[in-house]
Amino acid sequence: MGKYVIRRIGQMVIVLFGATLILFACLFVLPGDPVGSLGGDKARDPAVVEQLRERYGLDKPLAVQYGNYVTNLVKGDLGEDYTQRRQVTEVLGPKLGNTAKLAVAAIIIDVVLGVLAGLVAALFRYSFWDVLVTLLTTLAIGFPSFVIGMILQSQFAVNLGWFPLISDGSFNSMIMPAFTLAIIDAALVARLMRGTMLEVLRADYVKTAIAKGLPRRTVLLKHVMRNSIIPVVTYIGISFGGLLGGALITEAIFNWDGMGYALVTAIQQGNNPIIVGVVTYGVAVFVLLNLLVDLLYAVLDPRIRLS
Repeated sequence: MGKYVIRRIGQMVIVLFGATLILFACLFVLPGDPVGSLGGDKARDPAVVEQLRERYGLDKPLAVQYGNYVTNLVKGDLGEDYTQRRQVTEVLGPKLGNTAKLAVAAIIIDVVLGVLAGLVAALFRYSFWDVLVTLLTTLAIGFPSFVIGMILQSQFAVNLGWFPLISDGSFNSMIMPAFTLAIIDAALVARLMRGTMLEVLRADYVKTAIAKGLPRRTVLLKHVMRNSIIPVVTYIGISFGGLLGGALITEAIFNWDGMGYALVTAIQQGNNPIIVGVVTYGVAVFVLLNLLVDLLYAVLDPRIRLS
């Protein structure tokens, strides 16, 4: 187990630096000068622009810029925001917290709705409830998230007035964006849960447990649920990692001040330190959650050995 964790951490470091290197290369070849564009349409004094380029190290080759970034990253320094003249960690810290709250709320909805719907559909196969779950999940998967968000805004914010149209950071304003993020994932979780449960229910060890006279509840909880939940945990872990990286469209629709909204704004402004900072956070969280999911496998299923 220890060797496996060390090896995975090494892989995480490689992935993190590889992702930032690719991003650096992409930003480097894009046309335009981010420092020169800070003044908008107003012309800047070339001498001032040159001073700013020197201050932010943009006058150096890509390899030198990336080397400086890696050196500072090891120290926990993600650079300075071009527009606010503040450290990137200071700018993104509160936004990461907002995104984390939204992601946790969405994952809770995913697990509750998705697992329960899949469980009901599998246990009552071909019944009214199974058909209903299949129909609703098909409809949910067919709608893009921004359409779901606009429908929720139109019905529950504009028409009914139950929730604020634009998020203000409160719990009440978090409900609609959380459901917007969760609906599609919950539908996929329900489909996945139903399929894996039906497969496990046909397994020989489940039939043997039933033949031995074990209570139905024991068979479901100890044998069926425990083995059916493993693929669901994988999907939820990956989905949670993606959500923590920032939900660009949803956060933009609801004006939720999170990582995704910060990334959209930074791209519009050409604010490279924020762009790289958001991607660095996102990749780090994603690979870390993948490691935690792998370790959770061994807890859920003792047959799985990590080596």
